[in-house]
Amino acid sequence: MVAERGDALDLPEVVGETKPDLVVIDIRMPPTHTTEGLEAAVALRKSHPEVAVIVLSQHIETRYAFELIEGSAEAVGYLLKDRVADIEEFVATVRRVAAGDTAIDPQVVARLLERERRDNPLDQLSDREREVLGLMAQGHDNAAIADHLVLNVRTVESHVSSVFTKLGLLIETEGHRRVKAVLTYLDHASA
Repeated sequence: MVAERGDALDLPEVVGETKPDLVVIDIRMPPTHTTEGLEAAVALRKSHPEVAVIVLSQHIETRYAFELIEGSAEAVGYLLKDRVADIEEFVATVRRVAAGDTAIDPQVVARLLERERRDNPLDQLSDREREVLGLMAQGHDNAAIADHLVLNVRTVESHVSSVFTKLGLLIETEGHRRVKAVLTYLDHASA
């Protein structure tokens, strides 16, 4: 069964009724022709995770692209329109995504990696500061970190202080700075 809609507003309802294997959606749809299609695709992935989704876009919208693949990158595609000129290749991509694979345009991947690097507060830390923060995340106090790294406790305290400063965890910051630093580390360490 094939269904076509002119806007994204009733997409969840149509998908619920028709139960398609795959939805191909343009990023810009009525009524405002901004990001309704991409927003609908993100919502669709949450409400109907069994439905494969391919988003076609003229531009890279990293925030929504990240949300689109955030929960699961299975059965999802984000393709730039200017790269969809080869019909045979496009049909093959549609089949792959419908079968559960992922098809993300290389330019989108590059932009997502750029964003991830740019948004990682740990990039501000020196290698030694990262090492100290990693040991903090393992639950070590300053003395244990000093023993582990064969450093003076005062040197470790200096590194810890620098970590707090670079992560924007000032003394006035509400809550425990050490815990907040560790949470930041755990949230961004894999990036």
